[in-house]
Amino acid sequence: MRRALFYLLLAAILLYTVFPFYWAVVSSLKSGSALFRVELWPADPALANYAAVFRQQPFGRNILNSLLVASGVVGVSLCLSVTAAYALGRVAFRGRGLLLLAILAVSMFPQVAVLSGLFELIRALGLYNSLWGLGLTYTIFTLPFTVWVLTTFMRELPRELEEAAAVDGASPWVIVTRVFLPLLGPALAATGLLAFIAAWNEFLFALTFTLTNDMRTVPVAIALMSGASGYELPWGNIMAASVVVTVPLIVLVLVFQRRIVSGLTAGAVKG
Repeated sequence: MRRALFYLLLAAILLYTVFPFYWAVVSSLKSGSALFRVELWPADPALANYAAVFRQQPFGRNILNSLLVASGVVGVSLCLSVTAAYALGRVAFRGRGLLLLAILAVSMFPQVAVLSGLFELIRALGLYNSLWGLGLTYTIFTLPFTVWVLTTFMRELPRELEEAAAVDGASPWVIVTRVFLPLLGPALAATGLLAFIAAWNEFLFALTFTLTNDMRTVPVAIALMSGASGYELPWGNIMAASVVVTVPLIVLVLVFQRRIVSGLTAGAVKG
């Protein structure tokens, strides 16, 4: 009985999480009045909505923009976070706890609270309506999260590994890159994926700091979709675009599934 209830609960959770994506796929294969009919699968599925998404606007460029910005932000954030995590997690210095709290406090500010200040900064640097401006703003909000998480993992690594490497004459940079970095693989995968998803789905900064269609990312491109008359929303196109931008995230999760689980559940180092 307990096992049956467990599987029933698991099925309910799975249905709750997967059904919205399934319904988006079903709706993306419909057009016209068929969008408002309740069907488990469309009677006459078609890919016209997917073709219309890429034909009516530079959606391929929008996907490329999101991919470039999110990948760049993850790369920069992880590189800076690994070195910062080593200093905060392994080096004892005055004010370390206060610095960690300050890093955590930066990530607590809501985006709208710093929007005007960042807008002035981006405009002063000449980065308005560019991917560099989005990368800078995303990094500012992604870096505190990645530093905090990787610092926690860095503290759990055995001190003996560092001491043995130091005895052999290894510098701190060699210790970080040759000793600790291979052990941080699961943590880097989990942290990097969460940072990628946050940058991929970000909307407010992308809407504020971009102006032209060829510089917008996918969340803004989907939000600004409108019908030919300007009043009727093309729900089929919106659903198709949503499916297209969700598939890469699903693929990343499936590819790095084992490392993500290892990183999220790591409590000790296996060697």
